[in-house]
Amino acid sequence: MDHFGLDKTLELLKGKFFWPHMRKDVQIHCHKCVSCLKAKSKAIPHGLYTHLPFASVPWEDISMYFILGLPRTTRDFDSIFMVVDRFSKMTHFISCHKMDDANNISRLFFREMVRLRGLPQSMVLDRDPKFVGHFLRTLLEKLGTKLKFSISCHPQTNGQSEVVNISLSTMLRAIMRATTNLGMSTFPILNLHIIE
Repeated sequence: MDHFGLDKTLELLKGKFFWPHMRKDVQIHCHKCVSCLKAKSKAIPHGLYTHLPFASVPWEDISMYFILGLPRTTRDFDSIFMVVDRFSKMTHFISCHKMDDANNISRLFFREMVRLRGLPQSMVLDRDPKFVGHFLRTLLEKLGTKLKFSISCHPQTNGQSEVVNISLSTMLRAIMRATTNLGMSTFPILNLHIIE
């Protein structure tokens, strides 16, 4: 007989049968079932999620994220490089191109972030091809900045960027609706909110 584990099998049997030590016999049967031993994994879970240490000072711990494939602005930008301070939650939106390489992104980072906020102590990044490149990794190591990666199985490590991403997409939708209602083909309002 197929079974659905100890409790359900015992419940089904109790509806029609009874014998002494019924629970023990059903338990032995369930634990020795060849089909279950082959099909059910005994893998140990990976453990609890580990969160990043809490930030204690503004702009020392930052997270970065890219929002790609947006409509082109009047200055021909189609993506946003987003930098979030993990302490204050303040965010910088930096216009960029989808095809920018690590060299261009690092130049933008120094021009827009280091100039205003100084060098961070640590960064949280998605595994984006722009930052996995050897050039930027070497550059950050020389500057003494720790590079931390979030992974797709644990998106909560970069949760602040994900939350800001949702807020930004809501804002962009509102701007797009407003410009569409006004009959505009581009949205110059966006240039006021995003560093170019």
